[in-house]
Amino acid sequence: MSKKKDEKPKSRYLASVGGQALMEGIMMNGPKGAAMALRLPDGSIEVTPKHPKKLKDKYKFAALPFIRGPISFVENMIFGYQCLMESAEKTTLDGVEEDEEQMSKLDKWLSDHFGPKMMTVIGIISVVLGFLLSFALFIALPSYIFKGIQYLTGLSIMWRPLVEGVVKIAIFVGYMAAVSLMKEMKRLFMYHGAEHKSIFCLEAGEELTVENVRKQSRFHPRCGTSFLFVTIILSIFLAALMSVIFNGTKVTEITILWVLLKLLLLPIIMSIGYEFIRYAGKHDNLFVSICAAPGLWMQRITTKEPTDDIIEVGIASLKAVLEEDEPQESTPAEPKDGE
Repeated sequence: MSKKKDEKPKSRYLASVGGQALMEGIMMNGPKGAAMALRLPDGSIEVTPKHPKKLKDKYKFAALPFIRGPISFVENMIFGYQCLMESAEKTTLDGVEEDEEQMSKLDKWLSDHFGPKMMTVIGIISVVLGFLLSFALFIALPSYIFKGIQYLTGLSIMWRPLVEGVVKIAIFVGYMAAVSLMKEMKRLFMYHGAEHKSIFCLEAGEELTVENVRKQSRFHPRCGTSFLFVTIILSIFLAALMSVIFNGTKVTEITILWVLLKLLLLPIIMSIGYEFIRYAGKHDNLFVSICAAPGLWMQRITTKEPTDDIIEVGIASLKAVLEEDEPQESTPAEPKDGE
């Protein structure tokens, strides 16, 4: 009679799963933990359970709203990089272990000193380098570019947040557009699309089959791309607020002090952005639609339509992190172990 009777119930896993595209695979996080599904060179799908250590499992405060954002961001970066490196090793056709003679001096030193913990060390180093690069590109560089524009044009200091925001967006969009032209990245973005489609299928309460996943949207509001865009928009508003508060002081006049202030604001921006992405994943209203629009638009670059074989990997990774009593398929299947 009514439309409500025909509507499928939403999954109880709404906004509780998330993932990351890998080289020929997908890593998923869910109620049962994490798992990585890879399409190996022989065509088979390997599913590996993962057990990342999270601070919130040891300390309750780490799971509190507006505290969990920065912590989760750092943890996910380290764990995600470890999975990405592992996927590259396993899915490369010539990914045979190097002989001792063929290893570089750096490889030998790392292997001798860190052994099995080498990937963790590399992950931490990569996070630090990534943070430094992000700091240079999205915090320091826009400030100095504005300083140059101000020197040449005499532009008022009150325009600084807007100009810096435009520069940040231009850098971000330009970088992602350039990266998307690489052949390897196009395939990675197809796995990114499969990740989103699989999660959408689950959240819609539908069975996880290739047909059901294929028809889903590849643009998800809870994506890391959306998170990055939200943080940029938030940084513009907070910078504008700081410009008003510190107007006429050395903070707004001396570039290095302004850069340091923005660095101090970064945890606040990340916290608000993280909570918004969680909220956006659970709600569908005008406010969410407006705020999520830029990130969803960017996903036209960072996601591509996946082929069926890639969708199969997305399904395998998602099944591995779900509770056993969640309906998966209409026919029995062997249980498998994925912004």
